[in-house]
Amino acid sequence: MNVEKAIRNLELRGFSVRHFATGAEATAYLDEQIRDTTVGIGGCMTAKQLGLYETLSAHNEVFWHWVTPGWETLEKANHAAVYITSVNAMTEGGELLNIDGRGNRLAGQVFGRKRVYFVVGINKLCPDFETALSRAHNIAAVTNCKRFPNKPPCQVDDICHDCRSPERVCRALLVLWAPMMDMESCEVVLIDEALGY
Repeated sequence: MNVEKAIRNLELRGFSVRHFATGAEATAYLDEQIRDTTVGIGGCMTAKQLGLYETLSAHNEVFWHWVTPGWETLEKANHAAVYITSVNAMTEGGELLNIDGRGNRLAGQVFGRKRVYFVVGINKLCPDFETALSRAHNIAAVTNCKRFPNKPPCQVDDICHDCRSPERVCRALLVLWAPMMDMESCEVVLIDEALGY
């Protein structure tokens, strides 16, 4: 993948980009940037792998439903000043793709935040939109589905069927072509490690 091309295109689209060799460097950067505020974290394996909840809780009020389950936590996360999430796929052209079931993670990315950070492992980078969409469906969504007790068809053969199962957990696709209007900062923190799925 062409990382420099992706960075250039993300910046042309209006995203800020920080590029790090390791997750530890990215975590230290976020710890420095995010202080004395409220932070929401969306369902994000990358954030878990980086220990962002523990790191940021030292000097912020952090809301994450993976730590404190419940609707109240989801609402507080979506009203926080800063929102942290990842992507299911990112194109070299600078597009960010996410599939979600409940919608809280998508909502946190697009409305009401002053700052949004997308923490992205290099494994999410794809050459074009079609490849990124396939990755979002057949790698990220299928792997994510295995965390739940639901048994849609993809649980059988690891392929997205765009099913009509009532147990489907991938229910919406969001593509960001640019930061939403009136955001103070929308930043992609790109890491040269395979993180999340």
